[in-house]
Amino acid sequence: MRNVTLRQMRVFAAVARHLSFTRAARELHLTQPAVSQQVKLLEQEIGLPLFEQIGRKVHLAPAGAELLRYTDQAMELLREAGESLSAMRGLKRGVLKLGAVSTAKYFAPSLLSAFTPAYPEVTIKFAVGNREEIIKQLAANDIDLVIMGRPPRELETLAEPFAKHPLVLIASPTHPLSSKRRIQLKQLATEHFLIREEGSGTRASMERVFRDRGVPFRASMEVSSNETIKQAVMADMGISFISSHTVGLELAAGKLVILDVVGLPIIRDWYVIHLRDKRLAPIPAAFRAFLLEHGARIIQKAVGDLPRARR
Repeated sequence: MRNVTLRQMRVFAAVARHLSFTRAARELHLTQPAVSQQVKLLEQEIGLPLFEQIGRKVHLAPAGAELLRYTDQAMELLREAGESLSAMRGLKRGVLKLGAVSTAKYFAPSLLSAFTPAYPEVTIKFAVGNREEIIKQLAANDIDLVIMGRPPRELETLAEPFAKHPLVLIASPTHPLSSKRRIQLKQLATEHFLIREEGSGTRASMERVFRDRGVPFRASMEVSSNETIKQAVMADMGISFISSHTVGLELAAGKLVILDVVGLPIIRDWYVIHLRDKRLAPIPAAFRAFLLEHGARIIQKAVGDLPRARR
């Protein structure tokens, strides 16, 4: 690999991404023969074929798939180096690759909106998914920072809390329990619960609360979306354990109520997380510092005050 050039790696990465020499040439503003020549030189240097052509289709060869992993890492390091040098020149450009669990999408745009005026030339790549999906992207180094409610145990990360995260039980205003006070958790054992899918942090928190108190619950429907859960609760299909940060508008409109359950809400934390060994580029580092200093205030403004736990 000693004589491999960055030009060859960029061309190879473009062909691997498109699986097309023609589309790669178009992206790179090169002729197709020039692209083919760069790939050929790279294959000669490595001594292995990087692509296989079957009929009209181009496929990555095993050596190509292996090289692509390292090429992506090298391109990412070059991007980070460019941002660091730009920061030293006083520039505020760069890319922020942010991931958030789906519950955080209700306030993450407010955080980004408050951050970007000081960095108008920053490009933001924002990924939202359930806990398992976001952890996979973090492990693959596809995102710089993650906002989630519980640090992943399966990765070596640096996780810092920056805001409180209350979890509540919601019901329709017409539900028989909606007007009750000081409801005991055990009184809910016969209720129909609408729960999040496996891999959801909200579901894990709910299961822990009921398990710790020795109370069973009846899951009548599993749903992969907070929005669908809210609609189902409004339709009187059951009750649900959910982040209070997701229901501000419905509570204000009188379409949902928070049940007055003893010991709830459960107050967790929102964390900003990155891989422990990752050296953050200036823009992600600036956003992390911004969250630690201003995140709690911005979230409170976006979704309202914290509900108080009933004792």
